[in-house]
Amino acid sequence: MLDLTTNQLVAVPRAALGALLAALLRDAGPSAAAYLQEAGYAGGEALFASFRAWLAARGVDEAPEELELGAFERHAAEFFRDAGWGALAVGTLGGTVATLDGDDWAESDPQAGLEHPGCHLTAGLFSDFFGRIADSPLAVLEVECRSMGDPRCRFLLGSAEVMGHVYEELGRGVGYQEAVGAANE
Repeated sequence: MLDLTTNQLVAVPRAALGALLAALLRDAGPSAAAYLQEAGYAGGEALFASFRAWLAARGVDEAPEELELGAFERHAAEFFRDAGWGALAVGTLGGTVATLDGDDWAESDPQAGLEHPGCHLTAGLFSDFFGRIADSPLAVLEVECRSMGDPRCRFLLGSAEVMGHVYEELGRGVGYQEAVGAANE
């Protein structure tokens, strides 16, 4: 189990997180996304340090940055599940974008009925957390969300340039898979 106290983490019930997110979206409107992403990004360093300690407690001698890709993906998925965020599947799309899929992601609320993806705190956390592995800044974009009625939350991770292109294409009505494909051309 993950020791919250020694890892600078706190446990927050999903209902409390959901209520906070709903209140921010209701009262702050579109600005809520930026506030939540900023808060998530600020927590990324502590979360990554917790991941490092979690690996060491399991006898993994390598630093997270030194793990073979498959081992890193397995350990990261198990860590996020143990930390209470939910199951996470790591993959790729188009060779330049990583995907993170969660069909029970803690920040999402299938009853929310949102028009746009709503896991903004997670996007900020992932940006910092996975950026530490990449050793460069990463942009994160949620393209499917259980809070919108999708069966999973899907986050895309990539360079700012690639993700900026994907975001622009989404704004034009292009599907994210097509947008990622076009970014690779």
